[in-house]
Amino acid sequence: MNTTKRIILTGATGLVGRKLFAALRERGYAVVIFSRNPDAARRVLPGAAEYIAWSPAEDGPWAAAIDGAHAIINLAGAPISQGVIGVRWTPAYKEEILSSRVIGTRGLVKAIAAAQNRPTVLVNASAAGFYGYSTTATFDEDSPAGSDFVAKVSIAWEREAQRASEYGVRVAFIRTGIVLDPDAGALGQILIPFRVRAGGPIMPGAQYYSWIHPDDEIGLFLFALENEQISGPLNGTAPNPETNRDFSEILGKVIGSPSWLAVPEFSLRLTLGEMADLVVKGQRVVPNRAQKLGYTFAYTELRPALQDLLG
Repeated sequence: MNTTKRIILTGATGLVGRKLFAALRERGYAVVIFSRNPDAARRVLPGAAEYIAWSPAEDGPWAAAIDGAHAIINLAGAPISQGVIGVRWTPAYKEEILSSRVIGTRGLVKAIAAAQNRPTVLVNASAAGFYGYSTTATFDEDSPAGSDFVAKVSIAWEREAQRASEYGVRVAFIRTGIVLDPDAGALGQILIPFRVRAGGPIMPGAQYYSWIHPDDEIGLFLFALENEQISGPLNGTAPNPETNRDFSEILGKVIGSPSWLAVPEFSLRLTLGEMADLVVKGQRVVPNRAQKLGYTFAYTELRPALQDLLG
């Protein structure tokens, strides 16, 4: 890979960003990190070509770095959740979730429009929550959007990114499900009761968890980056989602912990309010388009994925 190919990466210090940064460097790209705190990013992720001060805004000195870049990968946005335990969705925080994505992406597209040498591709993060919630439907990349809060955020985020296509830039979206990372994100929180032998399903238990191994999440971003025929959405989910009940049972067996202590929905509602929808509802999302375009998943089944991650 030619090291002169510069990749702008936002959200590099997040769960996916850290792993993607390492993968990009391994492939020989010169990674330019856009960060609210460049000094902190340099400490956490040494070895980038540049560390540039950036925050979700429509304008800034950072815009000059877009000119001549090969690609932009945009992951930045306030966390929708931090797993089972997270920030409650107050009206102010919901606005931050939305604006951090929409305004930040709008600024990147504005910089693309102004650049003399524009990037060839924008790979933008999105969420499997784009499709809304259902215990019966199966969603692929051709399914319509939902109407709940996360779906509306995803729609608005993708709409802003898609505007880059007006300037000749190929645009792809990765609609990510639950990224299995034992040290962070949803899995890190789900593991807590299992570690003390008090794990179990979150009621009603029939809701689907559309999960993905980190290796495949990074693989899909690279796949979208490097394949010129790919534009539009790819579902960042493994081919075989599991119901929460089965997810809990498999997780318990993998780590040798009971999985019978069910968590009632009402207790999560009291604690998390509307954000409880993320764990008591669900969606069965499958990556049909990604597979048809030629992506081969390293982990298609939950048990081997968890065994790899949890030993």
